[in-house]
Amino acid sequence: MARVGDRGDATPFLPDSRSLDALRSAAAGCRGCHLYEPATQTVFGQGRDGARVMLVGEQPGEREDRAGEPFVGPAGRELDKGLDAAGIDRADVYVTNVVKHFKFEERGRRRIHQTPKRFEIDTCKPWLHAELDSRRRCS
Repeated sequence: MARVGDRGDATPFLPDSRSLDALRSAAAGCRGCHLYEPATQTVFGQGRDGARVMLVGEQPGEREDRAGEPFVGPAGRELDKGLDAAGIDRADVYVTNVVKHFKFEERGRRRIHQTPKRFEIDTCKPWLHAELDSRRRCS
């Protein structure tokens, strides 16, 4: 099993098969950086195979972390409004985040969003690149 390095690297956790299902399953076990420890779960991308539009956010939020789905909280509501205004059906879009775990600071009983550091973003990039490659093969 891969181990976490000082700066982190998700590459050892990528599966041999690069289908979205295989990537999603493997991402659930990623320990490439420390962000997995306090997070509820990995939040991997979702959407229709062959979607012509892919939208990428920074990281999942509180609601996304709890639900295990991207863009279901306040940012997701704003996204839905924007897609609706543009005449784009959300079912025709693939949505994901660069960072796959919710980074937060606990304040009492609340979990407050924290901006990922550069090395945390770099650690998760192999997942995003694999998603992009998988999406290209579907189109």
